[in-house]
Amino acid sequence: MEQTVFTVGQVNQYLKAKLDSDRLLLSIAIRGEISNYKRYPSGHHYFSLKDAEGALKAVLFRSSAQRLRFQPENGMKVVARGRITVFPRDGQYQLYAESLIPDGVGELYVAFEQTKARLLEEGLFDPAHKKPIPTYPETIAIITSPAGAAVHDMIRILKARWPAAQVRLLPVRVQGVQAPAELVGALRYANAYRLADVIIIGRGGGSMEDLWAFNDEKLARAIYDSQIPVISAVGHEPDVTISDFVADLRAATPSNAAELAVPDWRELDHRLNQLAIRMETAMSGRLNQERKKLSELARSRAMTDPMNPIRDKRVLLDWQQSRLIAAMQSVTHKERSRLAALAAGLDAMSPLKVLARGYSLAYDDKGSLLTSVRTVEAGQKLDLRLADGNLDCTVMKVSKH
Repeated sequence: MEQTVFTVGQVNQYLKAKLDSDRLLLSIAIRGEISNYKRYPSGHHYFSLKDAEGALKAVLFRSSAQRLRFQPENGMKVVARGRITVFPRDGQYQLYAESLIPDGVGELYVAFEQTKARLLEEGLFDPAHKKPIPTYPETIAIITSPAGAAVHDMIRILKARWPAAQVRLLPVRVQGVQAPAELVGALRYANAYRLADVIIIGRGGGSMEDLWAFNDEKLARAIYDSQIPVISAVGHEPDVTISDFVADLRAATPSNAAELAVPDWRELDHRLNQLAIRMETAMSGRLNQERKKLSELARSRAMTDPMNPIRDKRVLLDWQQSRLIAAMQSVTHKERSRLAALAAGLDAMSPLKVLARGYSLAYDDKGSLLTSVRTVEAGQKLDLRLADGNLDCTVMKVSKH
């Protein structure tokens, strides 16, 4: 009997038909660890699932990947659901996954931690970038659902605590697929038109799925980029979202956000009254002190006898004048004595005194005083000065001793 010969394509198509007809393989859940993970520009995800006993190739097409709440990574343990079939072109069977969920922890929790870690590394949670909340805001914008109880609580508290402020509601959806885009749009709109001095963004409590819009990465970046300070008010106190980390201030509840956004006018009024009392007390004390000083000044001698200080100054002036005259006389007498002594000494050293005692002074024809015979020659004319006149002389002879 002659054996039938098949082509490779026919064999692959046969095996594909067999696998596609197996009800177990049409919808199967497989637990394994992701390896060789790659995401292509087309949006398709290719990876392998492995455990200690083997490996299985898998693909997650873009249409299914768009529903992922987390980013798959190598080494992550997951449960993949889908169908196993053969790809006829290369004859390899693989898992065509339709969903991935983390094994052991929830999908939303993994997505939350991944987004949180990524934004933390980028510095979006850095306290240095957080803007201060204005102390006395004139306008408060609330971005939330208009149908929830949270918005009514916030408006009631804002009006009760700070009636002077204007409240502007920017209604959005806070749950569902379209909620993140609406929240981002409202936040950017408020900044573009500078609608408020501070923004409250949030909603009432709910499950993690209900609050998921406030874990959206685009919303986190919009809050970070906001030029207006943002208060995050999502859920109840135990609830924590990405918006809480990136906002300028986190409130435990929407009601608490309203309390943090504005001061209480009653507390401010009480404080102003206390300050007024303190100011009045201080001014009263100061006035009493100044009155006492004025009374003492009125009783002073300068006020009761205005001429007395002038008389005192005159006496002081006379005393100072007498001291000055005595000092000047003493200095003058001392200097006169000193001058007389110097004059006597100068007179004693005068050349005229020497001439009066019978001495003479000889000068050459240039007027220079002769002090040695070595500077004189025979026949040289000299000027001989005596006490009562001069003699013109001619040197007859020079004798040296």
